[in-house]
Amino acid sequence: MGLLTISEVSRNLNISTRTLRYYEQIELIQSQKKEDYAYRIYDETAVRRLQQIIVLRKLRIPLKQIKSIFENSEKSHIIEVFQKNIAELDIEITALTTIKTILQSLVARLNESEKINVKLDLLHDNDILKIVEPLLLTKINFKEEKSMDELDKANDSLNKLQDREVRIIYLPPAEVASIHCTGGAAELESGNLLHNFIRETKLYEVKPDFRHYGFNNPNGNMPDGSDHGYERWVTIPDEFEVKPPFTKKQFAGGLFCAYMIPMGSFEEWFKLYNWAQNNEKYELNFKEQIVERECMEEHLNYMNKFMLSPDNVTIQIDLLLPIKEK
Repeated sequence: MGLLTISEVSRNLNISTRTLRYYEQIELIQSQKKEDYAYRIYDETAVRRLQQIIVLRKLRIPLKQIKSIFENSEKSHIIEVFQKNIAELDIEITALTTIKTILQSLVARLNESEKINVKLDLLHDNDILKIVEPLLLTKINFKEEKSMDELDKANDSLNKLQDREVRIIYLPPAEVASIHCTGGAAELESGNLLHNFIRETKLYEVKPDFRHYGFNNPNGNMPDGSDHGYERWVTIPDEFEVKPPFTKKQFAGGLFCAYMIPMGSFEEWFKLYNWAQNNEKYELNFKEQIVERECMEEHLNYMNKFMLSPDNVTIQIDLLLPIKEK
């Protein structure tokens, strides 16, 4: 395998260039700069690590734990990380098994009942209540080895969002201060500028309920990310002074579907998009010709960056798509 550009890696491994850039920012992978060549490139070692990251992510291992595995490759540490995730899965499996058992019991009782108007009275039955109290430790027999095809199928099944996971929210219109950067590190550069803007203007004092949005503008196609742009908005009070490179804009607000992700899990965008495309009650409501500007990300609890130390900050992002009722 020779050296690959970021677009070749993105295409071959089916991973977004933005995710690749984020992995570089958090030092999970490292690209190279070849002399007399404009684009950043990845060698065989970097590509192999990316393949490992992809498999671990499909196994639902968090990025923080993946990084710790690469930093400490001792077998005992890797086993500890995997066992922690197995324990969490056991809890989830037990809970789902309990739900399945209760539903099966209800179906059986309803089928056996001679009463036509039983409805949900069975939920008050002592036998059913006894099922809920202890968590049933039903054994599930898995094969010791799973192929990548089986893993992909399991991952696809888990990637389908349920209605209860998606929130329908109304975002109010607001005046915003906007910063727009382009290039391979547009997210990082615009983030630093916004952070400094909030500190220098003491926005957190005059508007402690400020909100922080971001979106690709544009997403870009160049392998080096030179035509990629990222724009950030922060809500501001009326008549708030804004100086270059920031500009004032008006956010129209509207109805959105929202799905929360931890920072870095940008591959989950397609889950929300698929949910919106296949929903019975709502449909996408893009109003601009360049729809990626309306695929927004809200950085939740951004105020914590100023009130807590970085070690205590857990970054969460709401993925947002504009929708309307059918």
